[in-house]
Parts: sequence; C-alpha cells; structure tokens
Amino acid sequence: MSTNETAVQTLEGLGVLVTRATHQADHLCGLIAARGGHVFKLPVLAIVPPCDNDALANIHNRLPEYDLAIFVSANAVRMAFPDIAPVAGWPRHLKIAAIGKQTAAAINAAGLTVDIVPETQFTSEALLSVDDMQDIAGRKILIVRGEGGREYLATALTERGAHVDYAEVYQRALPEVDTHPVLDAWAQGRLHAATVASRQSLDNLHQLLAETGQRYLADTLLVVSNPRTAEYAAELGYTRIIVADDASDEAMVEALERWALSR
Repeated sequence: MSTNETAVQTLEGLGVLVTRATHQADHLCGLIAARGGHVFKLPVLAIVPPCDNDALANIHNRLPEYDLAIFVSANAVRMAFPDIAPVAGWPRHLKIAAIGKQTAAAINAAGLTVDIVPETQFTSEALLSVDDMQDIAGRKILIVRGEGGREYLATALTERGAHVDYAEVYQRALPEVDTHPVLDAWAQGRLHAATVASRQSLDNLHQLLAETGQRYLADTLLVVSNPRTAEYAAELGYTRIIVADDASDEAMVEALERWALSR
C-alpha cells in the first residue's frame, strides 16, 4: 500500500521511535503515520565513506576477476555506486546477489539486475539456503558490505570451497543527535514503542540515550528485525521485545500492528 493511500488506523495513538539512518527513515515513518501512529525520529547510525578508499579503488579494477558479487544491504549498494564501477562498466559475466528485497530494489534502481535473492527471511542464512548458492566450489565471490560486518556469510562460503573477498564501501558511525525531544516525549508518556533494525543500531541507541533514556527504553516495546538483535537486547537488560519477520519497513510495521491489536 502506498503511504498516500488511506490505511486502517491500527496504530492510532501509538508513539513510535524510528531509529533508521536519516536517508532511510521516510518510508517507515510514512507507513506508521498512515496507520495513525505518531513518529519520533532518532537516527542512531550515520553511514559514512570507508577508511580505506584506495582498497575500494583496487576492487573496482579487479571486478572482472569475480563470478558473483553479494550486496548485504541497501547502504552497501548506495555507497558502492559509482565508486565500484559505473553501471555501464559492470562486467557482463558478474552475477549479483542481494540479501533482501530492499537491497535488491536498490540494485535495480542503479540499473543492474539481481540474479539471486532469498524469497523470505532476508538474512545471510536465507541467502545461503538458495539453490544457486550450493555448488560454488572454486568460484570467486565479492561481498560488498560495511566495515566490520558479520563474518558468518564469508565463513560459510569459504567452507563450501569459494574464494571470498570483501569490498568494504562504508563505515557506520555514531551520529551527533539531540535526544532531548525523545526524552521529553517519554517523560510525557507519548512514546510507546521503538523500532531497531540491527545489533549495532541498538548498541548506538543504548549509548545515545544514556542512563535516563535507558530507563525509559526498558519500559518501552522494542521491535527488532532478527533473533540476534533480540538476544543482544536481552543481554543489555531489556525484556519487552518482539521480533519482526525481517528487517523490511513493512515487516516492522506488521509486528507493531500485531502487538497493538493484542494490547
């Protein structure tokens, strides 16, 4: 459904904290607002260029050597083009895989075609279960990601006999943000739920809120995108946690709706 269409007011009166990066938040905010929710924005991740631009330029020159390029996020796509290669210069034989549908949409918007994408559960595990990812011994694979990402995908591919390299096209930074409007909303009882897409987002949110905000967050519903983030939230001491089906905006909103209807 377009955010311009009239939606059923399933989130009416619900205050929701959206923690996506500034350039990624509008669609989720629109979905929540269309259902009657009130949005509070607090971007907890800043996506910035990588430390080593020379390494990125080297990957550009080596693209023809690879058989498959895997983009792990929409941010990886956004930061890779045109730095890795202009679309017109993308090697014809180099197939493209995407972790999820938002990443695939970003690749398509860049003018390229996605060859491999999971149908559901947009995770490394889901991508690894796709038929085209089974017989990969001897293939050269490039994983396009941010600096310091999860190692599970590369490890699994290497165990299957592939040769894996990284193109680290961005880094995640802690942004400078004013938390006072969010803290005021909590103090006034206007903030009831928070959406968090990744473990690092939760870690940054925890740091940004400091002790006072952490107490408020402990009494707030946390909607997270995967079990790993839920486990980390529990380690931090948070107990009001629900897990969305995946990290997409639609899945996060559906999880919020299920909770709101069960209240």
